[in-house]
Amino acid sequence: MQIGRHAINPKVILAPMAGVTDKPFRVLCKRLGAGLCVSEMTTSDPRFWSTAKSRHRMDHVGEPDPVSVQIAGTVPSIMADAARHNVDHGAQIIDINMGCPAKKVCNAWAGSALMREPGLVAEILAAVVNAVDVPVTLKIRTGWAADRRNALEIARIAEASGIAALAIHGRTRDQQYKGVAEYDTIAAVKAALSIPVMANGDIDSPRKAEAVLRHTGCDAVLVGRAAQGRPWIFREIAHYLATGETLAEPSLGEVREVLLGHLEHLHGFYGELSGVRIARKHLGWYAKDRPENARFRDVVNRATTAESQFRLTRDYFDALVAGVAPDLPAAA
Repeated sequence: MQIGRHAINPKVILAPMAGVTDKPFRVLCKRLGAGLCVSEMTTSDPRFWSTAKSRHRMDHVGEPDPVSVQIAGTVPSIMADAARHNVDHGAQIIDINMGCPAKKVCNAWAGSALMREPGLVAEILAAVVNAVDVPVTLKIRTGWAADRRNALEIARIAEASGIAALAIHGRTRDQQYKGVAEYDTIAAVKAALSIPVMANGDIDSPRKAEAVLRHTGCDAVLVGRAAQGRPWIFREIAHYLATGETLAEPSLGEVREVLLGHLEHLHGFYGELSGVRIARKHLGWYAKDRPENARFRDVVNRATTAESQFRLTRDYFDALVAGVAPDLPAAA
């Protein structure tokens, strides 16, 4: 799949997830087989660009190409400024968020709420596309509600506005992440457009990825929640799509190395205080299917230093690799 001058290979992409797809996770997923990794949502409001959170979100030093940065907002001129600002800070693809269903985003009429206003959608897309000389992509949902599936209308506006590629989550905004994704709407959009279309929603295995690509005719799939604690899912999907064969699950030893490397990157990127806090959710995801995972999470979540968090995690996985019961202390 081609997005502007960027060849996306393999055709499996890390979907943007607020609070998850930060630089350490993107770098890891890219190394483990993702063809593209989209950043977590960044605000278009310049008042917040100097905060620690925004500075981290706009840090792309050493990140593998192509760098895709998602922006969100409702004012065309401000979105255009945000696109220029992020390109100046290393973005090689700008992605516009019109798919987030979160209340704090939709209450501000951003995210998927914008699908209620096709005219404003056209203004935002035109402003951003004309503001930068890098490809601009768009992420949407199938519609606002079950009786308002207007993805095809928004998709046609996107194509006419010069959007380089379109991603569609197979749920309406009112579904949030509940129920099951549907792909018929995505297939209808793909059939009507000439630009690349990417399918998102409930893609949690190589076979599911292949089935969704076959059903929709899409050019690529996006993987979101299924990558949490399983970043190697990208190479598994890529291998299956290329060969039709199922790749073996990583060994416990490899999981240990991936996790400890991720942990070190989080601590180094955010600093000890924030790094320890942000790492907790990732540790829970990596351990969720492991023995005594609830006890491990209870202990490791009380760790307050990078050293103790790393040591507890290393010792826990060392025990699993050795095939012995983890020796979990009463307190961290």
